[in-house]
This record gives sequence, structure tokens and C-alpha cells, in this order.
Amino acid sequence: MRIEFISTGDEVLSGQIVDTNAAWISQHFFHQGRQFTRRHTIADDLDSLIDIITETSHRADVVIMNGGLGPTSDDLSAEAAAKAMGVPLSLSQEWYDHLVTKYAKSNRTLSESDEKQAWLPQGSDVVDNPVGTACGFSFQFNRARFYFTPGVPSEFKHMVTEQILPDIQQRFTPITIPTLIKIKTFGISESVLNERLAALSLPPSITLGFRVDFPTVEVKLLSIVQADLAKARERVLAELGEFVLFEGDYSFAQYLQTIILEKGQTLSLAESCTGGLIASELIAVAGSSGYLDSSHVTYSNESKSRLVNVDKMTIANHGAVSIEVAAEMAEGARFNAGVDFGIAVSGIAGPGGGSEEKPVGTVAFALASKTHTYSQLLFIPRWSRQGIRAVALYVALDMLRRELLGLNLAAEFSSIERRTEQDNVKD
Repeated sequence: MRIEFISTGDEVLSGQIVDTNAAWISQHFFHQGRQFTRRHTIADDLDSLIDIITETSHRADVVIMNGGLGPTSDDLSAEAAAKAMGVPLSLSQEWYDHLVTKYAKSNRTLSESDEKQAWLPQGSDVVDNPVGTACGFSFQFNRARFYFTPGVPSEFKHMVTEQILPDIQQRFTPITIPTLIKIKTFGISESVLNERLAALSLPPSITLGFRVDFPTVEVKLLSIVQADLAKARERVLAELGEFVLFEGDYSFAQYLQTIILEKGQTLSLAESCTGGLIASELIAVAGSSGYLDSSHVTYSNESKSRLVNVDKMTIANHGAVSIEVAAEMAEGARFNAGVDFGIAVSGIAGPGGGSEEKPVGTVAFALASKTHTYSQLLFIPRWSRQGIRAVALYVALDMLRRELLGLNLAAEFSSIERRTEQDNVKD
């Protein structure tokens, strides 16, 4: 089955508006076992719109056209569809009456421009829009079944999920919706992942995919054969080992929050080069106050001493970016807050500030618990300043994950170099 998607609008084509509708519907259809064969972006130009409607009508089984249904002069989709089919526009009395009633409820009168939204290509079927005023419509033209939708995301998504996709499922051969397994990894590149998983020779029923969301890579396994999918999942997890952060369709912060709340444990942070990035990631999830007690941005040496009890001599002897300072930061954050864990990060994110001994990308991490303090000094390859900070965020949270799960805190990374580490057990 061939499905194509057409986005319309000068703002979309020029990049002034990010086409989130195209991304959303592609993913939504993918999860329903129906994939797009082509996507197009067309300007608000009548001839171009007529051309793409005519072209796709001969090639596709389904065409979904997004945008251009509003009341303004640059909303040309209905006119273009009528001209492509060689039919006139005709007033949909059903939609006209709907608009009159809708406007009357807010003490407004329907204008000539607003009425334009009720003029559809002759012979079209109305696709209801309970959210807005732009009328969706559908018709058969040559090979393709066309669905025209408004560009407003809330209106578009409602129309697709409640009407268009069910109509497609009814009109065309039913399919079995495949199951999708998502495995989030960290510390291993997409190319290495691909090589290692390709060597597993997974069953032909398995579709293997990857999605990079720096600094993580998501591995996707898709299949309608549940037995094959279960076996593939086991083999992938065994092959990737501790590169796997978690499974599922949620964020790392959500995953960690579930675990730490289940264990009834608490956390405090001391951040230098990450500047509150870790705290921001954690508090983006509702309910994080159930375990996150406090966060200190100790950017200066003075604040490290004042806020989280770092000895000034430790900084003088080892430097702010050292496992010794990171350990005292984590211990101070934990002790002052009276919590179960303290996490600290101190590093050189660049672009300046590095030295031959400690170049840009050198970052010290520490996790302090009631029983021990583990610290490590890593060299993160020199990406951008933001790239180094993003990797540091994940290393710190991965240390917490490993501590919560009883794993070795010295994680394996394919592109990050461990310079030194220390684990001090408390009496």
C-alpha cells in the first residue's frame, strides 16, 4: 500500500515553521503498521498544488494533504483540489450551518472569509473538525483516496486519529499491528551498534532500526511475530550488555524516578560545568520532588567550599576538576541535605580553559552514598561545549542508575576515556 503525505505552506517550506505534523503522523502510522512511501512540502502556489495533487493521484493509494484550509487568501488547498479534478467548488450546507452555529455561540457573525471554509470540491465527503473551523474533506481521485486536513496540530491530530486512520483501515486490507520494542543505549555509537547487531542475524520477521538522540541511541525492534520478537530482544540485550540504559518509550529521568521512588531513596546534586543541567532534566518530570531534595550550582571554587564543604586545600592541591574535589562535592551535598545519595560533576566544557594535563572535555564525577564514594575522571572527546555537557549529564545519571541497580559504577564506554577512578568505602 502506497501512502503519501503533502505539507503545504510557504512558512513550512522556508523553515520558518518546523513541520511537526509530518513527523507526528509518520510515527503514528508506523505504530499502526502503515508507513509513508513519500512526503512532500509544497508552497502556497496554486499551480504547484494542482501539480502535486494530480501527480500523487496516479501513484498512491492514499494521500493526506495538510494545511491550506483556512479563511485567508493563501489557503488554496480546496481550490487546487477542485481544479485538479476538474470540478467546481460547492457550498457544504452541513459545514456552513455548523459554522453559523459555532460563531453564534460566541456572539459573532460569519464573514465572507469565514464562509470560504465551507466551500469544498464538488462530490467531497466532509471530515469533521470538532476542534476548529476549517472543514476537512475526502474524495477519490484516480487511484488515490485523498484526505485534506487543517494545519493546526490539535485539529490535525484529532482528525487523523478519530476519522482518517479508521477510514483507511476500513477501506483497505486489514493488517496486523506490529509490536515495537525500544531499547535506549548510551556510550556506544550508532555505527558500532549496527555492526554488532547485524552480526546477530536476527529473524527476517524483525525490522531493526536506530534513532540517534545525542548522546543516546535508541534501538528499535519491530515485528508481528511475537516469538521472534521475544528472542530478538533477548539476543540484543545480551549483546549490548551494560550499554543498555533502559527499555520503553519514556525519558531516562522518568525511568530513574520510578526506581528511586520505589526504593524510597533521596538525592542531592552539586554541579559545576553542567550548571544545573542535571537538576533541570530531573525536575522536568512531575513528582521529582518525591526524591530530589536540592541542587547546588557550585561554579566557582568559593561556592564549592561554601555550599558543599569542599576543603580549599583539596582544590589547591588537586584542582577543581579532579576526583578528589568531585568526591568532596558529592559528600558535602549528601551530608548537608541528609539524603541517601549525592552526585557531583566538575569539568572543563570549553571552548577555553583546558591544559595539556587536563584538556577541554576532562570531567570529574562522583557519587556518594552512606557506604562509599565512587569518583572517576573521564575524558569526553571534544565535541561542542553543549555536547560535552550533554554527555556529562548522562554519565552522572548513569552512575545513579548503576548504584540503584547494584551494578559496577565504572561503566564501559566505546568513545569516552577513563583517566582515573577511586572508590572509598566508609567505615
